[in-house]
Amino acid sequence: MASLSPPLDLSHHFSYTTKQRAPSAVKGFYKYFQIPGIANLAGGLPNASYFPYDTLEASAAHSQRFPTVPGGRKTKEPHPSDRLTIPKESPSATPKKIDITTALQYGTVEGIPPLATFVNQFVREHLHPNVPYADGPATILSAGSTDGFAKAIETFTNTWNPDRDWAHLRQGVLCEEFVYMNAIQTIQPRGLNVAPVAIDAEGMLPYGPGGLLDVLQNWDYRKGRRPHLMYTITIGQNPTGGTLSVERRKEIYAICQKFDVIIVEDDPYWNLQYPSAPEMQAQYRNTVIDKNSLSKRNYNAGGKSSGYEFLDSLVPSYLSIDTDGRVVRLDTFSKTIAPGCRLGWITAQPAVIERISRIIETSTQQPSGFVQAMVADLILGQQVDDGSVSSRSKEKTPKEGWQMDGWVRWLEGLRAGYEHRMQQMCIRLEEGQYTTVDAGKHTGESSLTDDEEDSWEVLDKVQMYDFSWPTGGMFIWLKVRYDTHPLRQKYAPERLAKAMWVHFTHKPYLCLLGPGTMFSPTEETQRRGWQYLRLCFAAMPEDDVVPVSERLVEGFRAFWQRKDLDGLEDEDGLTQAMDRLQIRPAANFLGIGC
Repeated sequence: MASLSPPLDLSHHFSYTTKQRAPSAVKGFYKYFQIPGIANLAGGLPNASYFPYDTLEASAAHSQRFPTVPGGRKTKEPHPSDRLTIPKESPSATPKKIDITTALQYGTVEGIPPLATFVNQFVREHLHPNVPYADGPATILSAGSTDGFAKAIETFTNTWNPDRDWAHLRQGVLCEEFVYMNAIQTIQPRGLNVAPVAIDAEGMLPYGPGGLLDVLQNWDYRKGRRPHLMYTITIGQNPTGGTLSVERRKEIYAICQKFDVIIVEDDPYWNLQYPSAPEMQAQYRNTVIDKNSLSKRNYNAGGKSSGYEFLDSLVPSYLSIDTDGRVVRLDTFSKTIAPGCRLGWITAQPAVIERISRIIETSTQQPSGFVQAMVADLILGQQVDDGSVSSRSKEKTPKEGWQMDGWVRWLEGLRAGYEHRMQQMCIRLEEGQYTTVDAGKHTGESSLTDDEEDSWEVLDKVQMYDFSWPTGGMFIWLKVRYDTHPLRQKYAPERLAKAMWVHFTHKPYLCLLGPGTMFSPTEETQRRGWQYLRLCFAAMPEDDVVPVSERLVEGFRAFWQRKDLDGLEDEDGLTQAMDRLQIRPAANFLGIGC
C-alpha cells in the first residue's frame, strides 16, 4: 500500500490575527501541574477544598434503553438507569481521572484528559478510520458546533469594514441556498460575502446553473475576493433533510481543490441517517429508487473498518476523501446527549487544530468542567489506573460507564427513534398532500350562479404541497403549492403564504411552522423562501407525532377551502399568533437547529 502524503499547508488562508497568535504563556505552565509532588507556586489556582461541591451525581440511562429498529419496543430493564457519582477527588493515580478537583480547576485548552482522549480515539479509530493523509487528523474540544464554527471563521477570515477597506479585500463564504441561519449570522457581522449555491433533494449541486462550479467560475470580483471557505451540512441538511452521497462529495471536493476552497463541514446529525426514507418514498409514489440515494452498504469496505457495523453503514464525512487536509469538521454532543451540554469537538489537520487552540486559549479556554465531567463519567465511568477506553469488554459494572460499545449502541438507538418519527410524519404527509376544490373556483372560470353551484359541484383534485422524505436529520422541507390554491388569482402567493402561517396558529390546528424565509441567507433566496416550510419531527413527544401530523394535514385542507383571508392579515396578526401559541397543546414544528 502506498504511503500517504502529508496534508497541504493552508497557512495562506489563515486570518491576519490567526497568524499573529502565540501560545499562552500562562497556559504553558499547566502541563507541569500534573507532575506528582510538585509544589505549585506559579499558577493562580483557587484551592479545590474551597469548591462548594463535594460530589456531582445523576441517574443516567443504560446505553441499550432504545431499540435499534425503528418502532421497536424499548428494552425492559430491571434497573432502567445507573447512578453516576463524581467524587471530590479520585483515589486513582491516573492523569485521566474524573473528579471535581480536576474538572472544576483551571486546565489546558485540550480539556480534561479522559474526555479528550476518548473523543480523539473515537474519531481516529471508529468515526473516521480512513482519513487519507499522513498521521491523520487531530481533535480539540469545543463548546458545541456554533462555537466551533465561530472559531473556524476567526481562523480563516478577516473582518471587512466598508468604511475602511477596499472592496477587493472582502472575503466570502459559500453555503447552501437554504441554510442554518445561525452560521450566517456569525458571518455577516464580519462583513463577509455570503455566496449561496444551488441545492436539490440530496444537497449542494456541483454543476449546472447556480451550482458550485458555476458560482466559483463566474464570480463577480466587484463584490470582493472569490470565496475561499465553504460552510455545509451534508447529512440531514438543515433545513432540507438531504444527505450528500459519496459520489456527490467527490465531485464537490474536486471543485474545492481546483479553486483552493476550505470545507467547514458541520455535522450534528451524522448518526441520524435514514436508509428507509428512499425505499418508503419510492413505495408510496410507485417510483424507482435513485441509484445515488442513501443505501444500506458498508462504506468502509475498501479500507479500515470502524469496528462497528452501524458506523460502517453510515455515509462518511468529507474527511474520508480529504487528501489535502482542507476539511474542518464540526461535531457536537447536542443531538447525542443534550443541547444544553454546549460540548462538541473540531476535527482537522494538526496545523489547523494548533491555530484554533491558540484562539481557544484566550477565549473559551475549554468547555464547562461540570459538563465534561458528567459526559466523561457517563461514557467512561471512573477510571482505573490504566485509564483505557475499553471496547468489546467482557466484564462491565455500573461504575465502568457505557464504554465505546455502549456509546455506539446509544447512537444506534437514537437513530432508530428519530427514524420512526420521520416515518410516522412522512406517511401522514404523503397520504394527505392532495385535496379537492371546486373546479370552477379553482380555475376562476365558473359561469354558474350561486344556486347552480349549489346544485352542481365539479371537484378538482389538487396537490397542496410537495416534499422529499428526509434521509437524515430532524426536518422535513415542504414546498407549498400556492399555485393550486383557489384564491391564487385574488391574492399574491407571498400574501397567501403569510396568511397560511397565521392560519396554522389558530385553533384547532395550533401548529408553529418554520417559514422558508428563516433559512434564506440572501435577498435573492428570501424572494423564493416564502414557498417553503420546515417541519421538525424531533421536538414533540413521540405519542404526539401522528395526531399532530394529522392536525397539520387538516390545517392545509381547511386553508385550501377558505373563501377569503379575513382574520389572517391584521398588522398585529403575527404578534397575536405568537401569543396564541401559549395555549396548550400547541405543536412546535420549528425545532432550533445545530
